[in-house]
Amino acid sequence: MSFCKTLALSLIVFATVGFALKPAVASPLSEVSVTAYGAKGDGKTDDTAAFQSALNALSPAGGIVKVPVGNYLISTHLVIPSNVTLEGVWKAPTAFSQYHGSTLLAVEGAGSSTGTPFITLNTNSVLKGITIYYPNQNPSKIIRYPWCIACAGGDDASIIDCLLVNPYQAVDFGTHPSGRHFINGLYGQPLRRGIYVNQCYDIGRIENVHFWPFWNWDEKTGIQNWQLTHGEAFIFGRTDWEYVFNTFVLGYHIGYRFIQTKEGAMNGNLLGIGCDGSNIAIEVDATQPYGLLITNGEFVSFLGNKPTEVVVSPSYNGVVQFNNCAFWGPAHQIAHIEGSGTVSFSSCNFVDWNRNKNGTPAIDLDGGNLIVNACNFKKASPQIRLGGNAQSAIVMGNLIDGPLSVSNPAHAKLRIGLNITGKAPAKPKLKQKH
Repeated sequence: MSFCKTLALSLIVFATVGFALKPAVASPLSEVSVTAYGAKGDGKTDDTAAFQSALNALSPAGGIVKVPVGNYLISTHLVIPSNVTLEGVWKAPTAFSQYHGSTLLAVEGAGSSTGTPFITLNTNSVLKGITIYYPNQNPSKIIRYPWCIACAGGDDASIIDCLLVNPYQAVDFGTHPSGRHFINGLYGQPLRRGIYVNQCYDIGRIENVHFWPFWNWDEKTGIQNWQLTHGEAFIFGRTDWEYVFNTFVLGYHIGYRFIQTKEGAMNGNLLGIGCDGSNIAIEVDATQPYGLLITNGEFVSFLGNKPTEVVVSPSYNGVVQFNNCAFWGPAHQIAHIEGSGTVSFSSCNFVDWNRNKNGTPAIDLDGGNLIVNACNFKKASPQIRLGGNAQSAIVMGNLIDGPLSVSNPAHAKLRIGLNITGKAPAKPKLKQKH
């Protein structure tokens, strides 16, 4: 064998042996179970340390912490690090089953609405397929608790397919910045506050949320009256083009509230949103100049004092557009509007108002501007009154059951035309062929 061939063969053998002798590099963990860190899930053992150890084991690289079926007592709180997912067994919310699935029992902070949230999310962290239940909450004497889930500050925090059975306050995506947040498939009965959004400077998304009496709605306990007096399902502060899709709430004092914070107000696209059994379905205190686009909504206010579907505050100066929405239920009135902004209703259906039969109009404009176009007024009661500081109104192309009744004590600028009044004639009966 030549020297060159011998040398080449020796180098190949050396390289192969050298490669084999290199120590194996352990791959980072990508998935662990809380049971591997000692979690029992028996509803009695404190599993806090086991959960937090499992979560920390995947930081900072990221991964999934699995939570098998069980009832896990968490005596304090949990922090989900960046890039980590805490995931239960369910692919959809587990309605009416707080003692099934992957259930966390929350007990810390009773008696105060401030304090450390039960679960804190960070950048790119996710809570998925988890049920959270407060075993010590009392429907006859509601106990305050800190927020159930909150973002510590950072983008892309997510909540997916979770059931929050009975939190005092559900989701805080507003105390700290929470850009591009994503909530999809969230069910529960938040008692005082549902979802609070603020400081979102890059589009957030909230989809398929259902706030309903999953826990307790026994009238004898007083919980119905308490929630109807204090409950606010959605609270929106500063968020830039928030997308809200297919959401429904029932039994709250205010269904959707739009407020001014020191950071600003909201503009957004709300599609297929609903509020039933409320006192005020929508309350608008402030928006950004670009306004709110509310489409395919259904709003029902018939509980509490003077139930009204839409209330616009005296401080309001933006734009709210309702398109293809239904307003029904024995309400005091459909809308009471103040401020200096503009509110429009297009292709909407107004079914009931003037519940006390005292001449209350469907829409009361005491400030700003109003546009009502191509809507159905399905009751022979007054439709619109322009009073107070009303500036202008356009009432065009509507179908009205009963006589047209638009009063203008404010002497605002008013344009009325192409409306059809009185019930439509009955369809002619077809003659039967013999």
